[in-house]
Amino acid sequence: MKHLRLLPLLLLLTLTARAESSSLLTLEKISRTGTISLGHRESSVPFSYYDNKRQVVGYSHDLMLAVVERIRRELKLPALAVKLVPVTSQNRIPLVQNGSVDLECGSTTHNRDRERQVAFSVSIFQTSSRLLTRRDSGVQELADLKGRRVAVTAGTTSERSLLLHSESTGHRFDIVTVKDHGDGFNRVQEGRAEAFLMDEAMLYGLRVRADRPDDWRVVGAPMAAEVYACMLRKDDPRFKALVDRGLTDLMVSGEALKIYRRWFQSPIPPKGLNLNWPAPEPLLELYRSPNDRPLG
Repeated sequence: MKHLRLLPLLLLLTLTARAESSSLLTLEKISRTGTISLGHRESSVPFSYYDNKRQVVGYSHDLMLAVVERIRRELKLPALAVKLVPVTSQNRIPLVQNGSVDLECGSTTHNRDRERQVAFSVSIFQTSSRLLTRRDSGVQELADLKGRRVAVTAGTTSERSLLLHSESTGHRFDIVTVKDHGDGFNRVQEGRAEAFLMDEAMLYGLRVRADRPDDWRVVGAPMAAEVYACMLRKDDPRFKALVDRGLTDLMVSGEALKIYRRWFQSPIPPKGLNLNWPAPEPLLELYRSPNDRPLG
């Protein structure tokens, strides 16, 4: 009976400890554990993806690792262990909210809807949605896909834009939602969709990984411009300020542009192919004047 009476007390202590742990501010948690949890994508080429050795690489990942070093120095830690957590378009926000991920840098669009759930760093990229299709598909614009299958990654702003476009124009598409960008392009390669709608930069990344890149092309008028940013938990201004300072220094110093050229204008893994995409002017302007404002 004595042991039974102790059970409620033990349960209370356990719940209290969990609550205290989850309420810790991010920098306090990192300092206490000596570990930071980073969320990454698995197939968002060239932002955050696995290479042929299953190592996480990419433009966004390089920026994130540079910020981690800044955090280590700020906290005066001799070392800072990095825990890599793969995320998807569907689970990335919940994993940031529940503390499984401290910082997520991949290909996440910063918009006002998401601001209600998480915080965002200064922007790290600017892009817009277009279509990836086979060269001989006859598809030139989104309107050409009326009544045909178009793949889009679930939980992305591209999916939302497609639904809004369908509603406003009356154009009806056979929309195929997929779990990630690699799966979306696979659907098109296998003939299970006519085109894949996604952010332009990632479409070029998928195209360059194809067995025959020249068989594929990016088409269609760009849809609304969007910015990518790193995600972190809300109501943690000190952590956001440190992440923003790290990214801002990378941008204004020219280091971010060097990282961009490494991933967009140089051979990249796994095949050593080159996207050959010079930094567009809106991105260069972002580097000159970093900000954390969403577009639209």
